[in-house]
Amino acid sequence: MGLLDVFFPKKCVNCGVFGAYVCPTCFIYISFDVRPICLVCNRQTYNGLTHEYCRGRYVIDGTFSSITFGKVAKRLVYRFKYKPFLKDLGEFMVDLFYEGLIQKEAFFQSLHADTLLVPIPLHRTKYRQRGYNQVDVLAKGLGKRLGLPVASLVVRIRSTKSQVNLDQKARKENIAGAFAIAPGHEGTFSVRKTIFLVDDVLTSGSTLSEAARILKKAGAAKVYGLTLAHGQ
Repeated sequence: MGLLDVFFPKKCVNCGVFGAYVCPTCFIYISFDVRPICLVCNRQTYNGLTHEYCRGRYVIDGTFSSITFGKVAKRLVYRFKYKPFLKDLGEFMVDLFYEGLIQKEAFFQSLHADTLLVPIPLHRTKYRQRGYNQVDVLAKGLGKRLGLPVASLVVRIRSTKSQVNLDQKARKENIAGAFAIAPGHEGTFSVRKTIFLVDDVLTSGSTLSEAARILKKAGAAKVYGLTLAHGQ
């Protein structure tokens, strides 16, 4: 037993049984059966890709999510999001993320030699408060599993309110103008044309859509979203 196990013993986020972050009994409540939606029209799309008639110059090209945002997933994400950061919990979350993605044929068809993973950033104020960005952990873990490079191409230049209690229109207004290309990365898109934005949870898709708009304006040819969970 390691020191971390003494001070922060693993226990199920759902039922409290010690031994794992999700016990075998509660793991059955984690669903990989995600029904993807087009972020433009909010209608279902069978493969996660934006409908052909919804596509535009600065529109996100699709999203891929691994699990549904049910009760157990919500508790996992909350535990992962806030201190203390536990490395083995991060590894467990990456495992879930990866297992969901490898079941999606359209995801693999979207991968190219020029693909780059880009985590959705926190504003510096929130980063200081939290101490780390859980999405960085997910992106780096996925990068290792998939053999893809990871780069922080996007910065959050404006602090925004929490999106949790906002309706779809308010979410779009709240996140508008919040992102910019990180200084020194303006030339990245001459080499890296396919970008996968990584985030923990997809709800309305406003955050991914706004970040995709910035990346496409900067020269990215294709931009997709990758999220651990989908709030259906």
